[in-house]
Amino acid sequence: MGGGSWATAIAKMVLGQEEEINWYMRRDDRIEDFKRMGHNPAYLTGVKFDIKRIHFYSNINDAVKASDTLVFATPSPYLKFHLKKLKTKIKEKFIVTAIKGIVPDENMIISDYFAQIYNVPSENIAVLAGPCHAEEVALERLSYLTIACTDIDKARIFAKKLSGFYIKTSVSDDVAGIEYGSVLKNVYAIAAGICSGLKYGDNFQAVLISNAVQEMKRFLDTVHPINRQVGDSVYLGDLLVTSYSNFSRNRTFGTMIGKGYSVKSAQIEMEMIAEGYYGTKCIKELNKHYHVNMPILDAVYNILYERISPTIEIKLLTDSFR
Repeated sequence: MGGGSWATAIAKMVLGQEEEINWYMRRDDRIEDFKRMGHNPAYLTGVKFDIKRIHFYSNINDAVKASDTLVFATPSPYLKFHLKKLKTKIKEKFIVTAIKGIVPDENMIISDYFAQIYNVPSENIAVLAGPCHAEEVALERLSYLTIACTDIDKARIFAKKLSGFYIKTSVSDDVAGIEYGSVLKNVYAIAAGICSGLKYGDNFQAVLISNAVQEMKRFLDTVHPINRQVGDSVYLGDLLVTSYSNFSRNRTFGTMIGKGYSVKSAQIEMEMIAEGYYGTKCIKELNKHYHVNMPILDAVYNILYERISPTIEIKLLTDSFR
């Protein structure tokens, strides 16, 4: 469900194990170009597909009716738009969210949204998380994925549909923690980008990310208190790759802000969604109920939404670090 780079990467992984897939894309013209060219015309254009193994749909209801497992890989700001057209019940389907964001306005992680709005039972909801960039999947570079579901057997079954010589998988039952961590790492990647744009060096970046993982742990332990190791790759590894990689759109977005771009101009120039922009506001709103000490989140929020100078805000942040 979705036609972006991450959706394309997931399709590539699944087709390594399965004979056929159904693929929902909103635009008929994009589907026709895909069929004609043999690859996604807009994202990861180097990945070739056997079109005979793909059943394309531009009608979401037809796609859902034809499928047992639904993998959602649309940007979080557009999820409600797609689901608004949905008339088919999905509570009996196995839902996998590969969306690393929160539903705007609802301030809900995606798994909670499906559970509360569409009555999907928790054992039928899974989360797909990194550390993993779509671009490296396209290049078949060794990557690791974690699939989280309260029903571990279902998580293992889906993990096998992704595993391959360049994809290693593991499973977890920490659905909410992994989802919140996936949102927060985008926020911290924006912070890392802002600091890079301001010419802070590698020494400070190490201190920033060290503080970020502590901040993430405080938040996760508050909103979903279970026994977890934040040093595991699905939390810390995803945070590191999103904060440091040149493939990271959130880091790129932050770097532009640090260099003096306005939010609007940075978004226009990128032509891609930086999930952390929306995630920052959502977590800020959620934290009004939890009151977790989150100085990095607050700094990014002040820069993006209160239009406070990045130079001033990051200087205040540096003074709070040890």
